[in-house]
Amino acid sequence: MAIRTIREQDGEARPRLTSEQVWLAVTRASFAVLSHITPAGEPRSSGVVYKVLGRRLVVAVAPGSWKAQHVAADSRVAVTVPVRRGGILSLVAPIPPATISFHGTAVVLAAGSPRRASACVIEIIPAGAFRTYGLGVSLRAMLNPAAAQARIPVTPDQHIH
Repeated sequence: MAIRTIREQDGEARPRLTSEQVWLAVTRASFAVLSHITPAGEPRSSGVVYKVLGRRLVVAVAPGSWKAQHVAADSRVAVTVPVRRGGILSLVAPIPPATISFHGTAVVLAAGSPRRASACVIEIIPAGAFRTYGLGVSLRAMLNPAAAQARIPVTPDQHIH
């Protein structure tokens, strides 16, 4: 995503991003880090492969897995999506990814229906705002945290229930 314009946000120069642009970046990616709370109150994170349906992320997990059990017990989650940067340069140099982070609510849809015979589906509904770092700015701008980060309202899909 090559958005180079910036604007003033909270007194700092920030990337000019729209919710639609952030959703597009989330949709183009397929890997995220899902963070949740265990029943013992401990934080846990794990990598997941997801698909965007509407304005929600869906993740297939094994029934009875830790992810399914923990998310069913406490629906509060946080998600970070790494966004590859640097094009061909990233093949020879350690270019850090941009990131999109958000919190939300997750619902575990049990296995057993014809479409989900062998897996549970975790449906993640983002809330509040996306926090981005390095999205919509040059690689050089990523060296300046104030210039590389932004906060963009999620704007959920009103047609999905």
